[in-house]
Amino acid sequence: MSDSPILSSQGLVKRFGGFVALHGIDFGLMDRERVGLIGPNGSGKSTFVNCLTGALRAEEGRVTFSGTDITAMPAWRRAHAGLARSFQIPRPFRGLTVRQNIAVPLSFIAGMSDQAEIEARADEVLAQVGLKAKAAQSPKSLSQVELRKLELGRAMAARPRVLIADESMAGLSDSEVDEILDVLMLLNESGIAIILIEHIMRAVVRFSQRLVVFVAGAKIADGEPREVMRHPEVVRAYLGQ
Repeated sequence: MSDSPILSSQGLVKRFGGFVALHGIDFGLMDRERVGLIGPNGSGKSTFVNCLTGALRAEEGRVTFSGTDITAMPAWRRAHAGLARSFQIPRPFRGLTVRQNIAVPLSFIAGMSDQAEIEARADEVLAQVGLKAKAAQSPKSLSQVELRKLELGRAMAARPRVLIADESMAGLSDSEVDEILDVLMLLNESGIAIILIEHIMRAVVRFSQRLVVFVAGAKIADGEPREVMRHPEVVRAYLGQ
């Protein structure tokens, strides 16, 4: 494992008119690491992730991925390079089967062209996320937790080195949260570094090797999860005590 982060930001600043959404964020994610990113609504988490993945362009600072400055790189090229993201609200292609939903990123991001190979790889991905038995079904038939697994599978099909999972557990029951955690742990064990953005503290603390806390566009804590959760500023700002 390299001593350098696989994904990092230096002095990242993002403004919307006169409003500063990110105040010079320094961040690093090591290869195969599991990091939780938490903070109140409006703290800048999504803006930060959008700057990492290329959906937004920061006014100051830079983003580095796998040793390359990607600050000016468009989002699609970042995805091709191995930086993937899943979203809180799944938006599958409802006119396609579950397997075909995985085949789309395999073709257009991973660059596979042989149909038999695509289908075999799609089934491997579906097995990883626990959906192989649903491969021929429509996404319309999936439960909420299964849709979240499909969303993770579509991100995984791009063969990323880093996955940013954005609130993959929102609205799920305790047992369903555990199902998603198990999938994320397996993906991490396969060699993928993961940033988990989540409000369910039980899940974040269980999953994360390190916890980063944002408040009002600033990083206020970064360290071992249980230590971070005892940090006075985190307790005051995040837990409202």
